[in-house]
Amino acid sequence: MSRHRVAVLALEGVLPVDLGIPTQIFNDRPSTPYEMVVCGETAQPITTSAGFTLGLTAGLDALTDADTIIVPGYQNYRRPPSDTVTATLQLAHRTGVRIASICTGAFALAAAGLLDGHTVTTHWASADDLEELYPQLQVNREVLYIDNDTILTSAGVTAGIDLCLHIVRKDLGTSVANDIARELVAAPHRDGGQAQYIAHSLPDPSATTLAGTREWALGRLEDDLTIQQLADHAAVSTRTLTRIWRRETGVSPHRWLLTARINRAQELLENTDLSVELIAKRCGLGSATNLRAHFRASIGTTPTAYRRAFQHSAA
Repeated sequence: MSRHRVAVLALEGVLPVDLGIPTQIFNDRPSTPYEMVVCGETAQPITTSAGFTLGLTAGLDALTDADTIIVPGYQNYRRPPSDTVTATLQLAHRTGVRIASICTGAFALAAAGLLDGHTVTTHWASADDLEELYPQLQVNREVLYIDNDTILTSAGVTAGIDLCLHIVRKDLGTSVANDIARELVAAPHRDGGQAQYIAHSLPDPSATTLAGTREWALGRLEDDLTIQQLADHAAVSTRTLTRIWRRETGVSPHRWLLTARINRAQELLENTDLSVELIAKRCGLGSATNLRAHFRASIGTTPTAYRRAFQHSAA
C-alpha cells in the first residue's frame, strides 16, 4: 500500500479541537496508508486559541510534499495568513494537492483564492464574515461539508470528523472509514447538516408593542392560530398587526409561528418520548407528515434523526 502524506497546517491561534480531529483520524494505522505531519509557517512552536503552546514537526515545505493538506480553524480568521502561507497553498493547489479546511480554516483557503467561484461551508457563526470578506465565493450554511474534488470545506468544529471520515471513505472505502468511526466512538455518517446545531431562536424584538401577544401565542401553539386572532388579542387591525410584528421581529407572523412550532418540536423530541404524530399535534403542525416536511426544510434532517442525535445528551 503506497503511502499517502497528510499535512495538517496549524496556523497561529489554531483551535485545539479542530487540530485534534485530523491528527486522530489520519495518524498511523496498519489498515491505512496515511503518513501524517503537523506543520506551521515555520517549525517553531505556536500558541493555540486555548493559550497553550504547540510544538510542530515541520515548516511549510511539508505542504508541497503532501498528497492532502488540511487546515484546521484558527482564532483570528478575519486576518489573512502571511503571504508566504498563501503562496504555498496556491502552489500546492496548482500541483494538484487535495486541500481541505475545517471550520474557520476556510478563511485561509479563501485568502489564497482557492475558493473563488465555489460553494463552500464554514462554521455557521462565521458564514457572514466569509461572504463579506470574500464575495467571490458562496457559503452554504446548512451542510456539514462540501466536496469540490480537490477543494473540500467543512462546517464548524466536529463537522471536521464528518469531513475527514468522508475523505477516508473516498480513499479506502466505507469499511475502513467505519472502523475508524468506531474507534472514535463517532457516527460513520450523520444525517442532516449543521442547521440542526444552530439555535433557531425567535427574533429578539427591539420594541415590545406586541410582546404580550407573542407570549400569548407561545402558550397556544397547539391551536390553529390565525392572524385575526392575534390582531384581536393585540386590539389592532390585521394590517397593523402584520406591519408592527414584522418591524419588531424581522419576520411575518406566519414565519414567526412556524419557527416557534419547530422550536417546540425540537424541545419535545429532546425531552420526551412522545410519538412524532403527537408532537406534531402539540406544536400546531397537524400531522407527522406536515411536521417532517417543515422540520426537514428548517433543520435539514428528520424528526427521528434529530431525536437520535440529541435526546440522549439532553437526558
